[in-house]
Amino acid sequence: MRRALLPLLLAAALLGGCSTPEPEPEPAPAPAPAGGAAALPGPVPADLALRPAPGTAPAAPAFTGALTDGTPFAAAELWAQRPVVLIFFNSWCTTCASSQAALSELARSYRDRVIFVGVAGADQADEVQDYLRAHRVEYPVVLDDQQTIWRSYAVREPPAVVLVAKGGALLRGWPGGLDAPTLDRRLRELVLADQP
Repeated sequence: MRRALLPLLLAAALLGGCSTPEPEPEPAPAPAPAGGAAALPGPVPADLALRPAPGTAPAAPAFTGALTDGTPFAAAELWAQRPVVLIFFNSWCTTCASSQAALSELARSYRDRVIFVGVAGADQADEVQDYLRAHRVEYPVVLDDQQTIWRSYAVREPPAVVLVAKGGALLRGWPGGLDAPTLDRRLRELVLADQP
């Protein structure tokens, strides 16, 4: 009886070993970094009406850098076509975090008309990503590890907000930041013409 079972067991073992393993599922592609090239603006809206910048306004310090995904960035290319709001922040800044959701929403409402640009100073790239995702930041973010851009705008600590007119005139800066409703009013007063 054992001799009769032995070939059956051997055949079962061989057949079990010959089965094709199921293929490993492809790993899901990593999401694009928040604040990268995908967040750059689209075309300037044809109906964008802007107030002229005062002739006495100084020129904003032009800067270049890299976005969170490594894409080269030149601020002057953006403000050549439309106003720019610079948001200086750190991922660990609690004041920044408390106002960021409202600022993100305001940036979405002005999409392509007024460009918001984050400037993350002296921060870790992974912590910046966590911050951007947590607060749904959908605008481009420049990494300023050495705080060179911060120094050119005399920013000592976050948050700070700076408004640059189309053409590069430095209109206003707010050390300590600015809440979204006040920034909305200031955009309508200083740069946008014929806005409700």
